[in-house]
Amino acid sequence: MTNVSHINNEKAKPSEQYLMLENELQTSRLHLNQLNAEQRLEWAYEQFGSNFVATTSFGIQSCVLLHMIKVIGSNGNIPVIWVDTGYLPSETYSYAETISELLNLNLKIVQSPVSPARMEAIHGRLWETKSSKDLEKYHLIRKVMPLDQALEDLNAHCWASGVRGNQTDHRKSMHVIDAIRGKLSLRPLLNWNQKDVFYYMEENKLPQHPLFEKGYSTVGDWHSSGPDIGETKGRDTRFSGLKQECGIHMPGPGLDGDGI
Repeated sequence: MTNVSHINNEKAKPSEQYLMLENELQTSRLHLNQLNAEQRLEWAYEQFGSNFVATTSFGIQSCVLLHMIKVIGSNGNIPVIWVDTGYLPSETYSYAETISELLNLNLKIVQSPVSPARMEAIHGRLWETKSSKDLEKYHLIRKVMPLDQALEDLNAHCWASGVRGNQTDHRKSMHVIDAIRGKLSLRPLLNWNQKDVFYYMEENKLPQHPLFEKGYSTVGDWHSSGPDIGETKGRDTRFSGLKQECGIHMPGPGLDGDGI
């Protein structure tokens, strides 16, 4: 199988580089589609070594991927990036402490250089305007740019996340590995469902996020999350129903979508 960590050819034209990347990705996808989640992570770790990282939101189902990361990188060799927006619920901060200690994570906490207070003074409370453009600006400042900077600082070539295909419309179109904003994005759990998550957590005795017991099936910032109510469930509870995605898993800033 072709090694996608060696696909960059500086002598090739941009169009040729794109075609090479697409060909290599197709080969890798065919291989990865035959593997289970743990094997996909092992493949990435073998391919990229110190240039492989994971991301987490410490959300409702985050500990599944984090537990797998611990298993394949038992010495804490795999950095885990957590983008702290400064607006997370207190329960998430407590949960992050619990999971970090339980799994002995090599946690890298990153934040926007623009503090919440400064952002609100300059732009206002962007999540209150009911404007998708303001939400995109908020996500760009607080999530997308801090993550992209962290990936650059860690010299990451590939990053794994816990997204699943049944979470949003955009994620239904995802592949197990894609090129996103100059990096390779691996989705080991892409084909998992809620039952897969539940049984994995039960089998490995992993603690639930405190907000799970309060009816949350997904959680992000305190102002953009809510419990499942009636027909409004999952990602439809996020961002006042304006968006399903925050931008992290999208090709570039400013596009209509999100991702953590």
